[in-house]
Amino acid sequence: MSGTGGCTVVVGCQWGDEGKGKVVDVLSESVEVVARYQGGANAGHTVHVGSKEFILHQIPSGILHSGTRCLLGNGVVLDVEQFFEEYDALTSRDIDVAGRVGVSDRAHLLLPYHRVLDRVSEDRAAEKIGTTGRGIGPAYEDKAGRRGIRVAELNQPERFRRRVDDGVARARARLEAAGEEALIPDLMAAVERSVALGERLRALATDTGLEVMEAIGAGRRVLLEGAQGTALDLDHGTYPFVTSSNTTAAGAAIGVGIGPTRITDVVGVVKAYTTRVGNGPLPTGFDPEMDERMRRLGGEFGATTGRPRRCGWFDAVLARYAARVNGLTALAVTKLDVLDTLPEIGIGMEYCSPDGTCTREFPADTWMLGHVEPRIETMPGWESDTTGCRTLEELPRNARAYLDRIQELTDTPIRWVSVGTRRDQIIEVR
Repeated sequence: MSGTGGCTVVVGCQWGDEGKGKVVDVLSESVEVVARYQGGANAGHTVHVGSKEFILHQIPSGILHSGTRCLLGNGVVLDVEQFFEEYDALTSRDIDVAGRVGVSDRAHLLLPYHRVLDRVSEDRAAEKIGTTGRGIGPAYEDKAGRRGIRVAELNQPERFRRRVDDGVARARARLEAAGEEALIPDLMAAVERSVALGERLRALATDTGLEVMEAIGAGRRVLLEGAQGTALDLDHGTYPFVTSSNTTAAGAAIGVGIGPTRITDVVGVVKAYTTRVGNGPLPTGFDPEMDERMRRLGGEFGATTGRPRRCGWFDAVLARYAARVNGLTALAVTKLDVLDTLPEIGIGMEYCSPDGTCTREFPADTWMLGHVEPRIETMPGWESDTTGCRTLEELPRNARAYLDRIQELTDTPIRWVSVGTRRDQIIEVR
């Protein structure tokens, strides 16, 4: 990001876990406002600052830059307990958060009964989605069903309490029908803990759309960050193995409350290979031996759940699709250094069906996607350490050729390349 003013969206272009947290952290150094536009505590953004590691689930990673205003938009489903755990943990680690965090008064609350219902539903499902169990789906179900409870309702305590009690009653009925009555006492205690935080949350309520628009109007720089990735988008991802919100860039305008014409740039984040946590197809996935090797090299375990991620070669079909549906203006490539020891590197170029037909387009039919074989293009590896490189010219020639190929296949310029976990291990391509 350069110049003054403007509104940039950072979006994941694979199945999440692309390293958006680090990219947002790096870009936040030059912005005044960072706003999260969807998702909830199911996302985990990991940022390394010196020797310290921060894993943030709801508060934008821009909070690690002093003076940056961090907002949670109306598209977020806010887990109140987890939010304040995160807020207080930052304070205990000497991060000044006072006056720097705002929550949309139109955001929906994710309450403990959503988490319980999520876990029970997943446990009983014949075809498991592989959710995080954080209550995201049930919270968005209530929102879409017009049963949700918004932050603004904290201004009317009696009405708020009635609405919470109605939600608890619905949850109790579902748990009793499922034979899960034993969960109810713990659920009731958790609900009371969340309700007790209402007054504290009310003090942080704001109109995020108004704040963002005023910042843009004043020539300040704004960054909108998403959770998960393009292939987990409710409309454009591998349905039903998706999240319950719109992760793509168009969701950013809706999720913070601004018009789409206010967005000036869309930065897509891709890992130099592909990973996926949870259930659903992974067309370029490795065989078990290579999968375990890459998982070990890249430390591929979910930041939220700790679950092992499945790994595969870079998927150009998905990346090209992500460039189209997000309207990307630039790419950030992360974890290039994880490939440093490999003698050869593959790129998934096409998906080929059992009948022999191949396509370069990402299909809507998730069943079909689970039965394709990728056509892999192989490139020579560089077999040398890239973690100390700080300019494109310092990278090995084969690493530059690999990046050039990604840029060519996605028809999107690469602006940033991450070569390590630390904040300073990034190359800006000028």
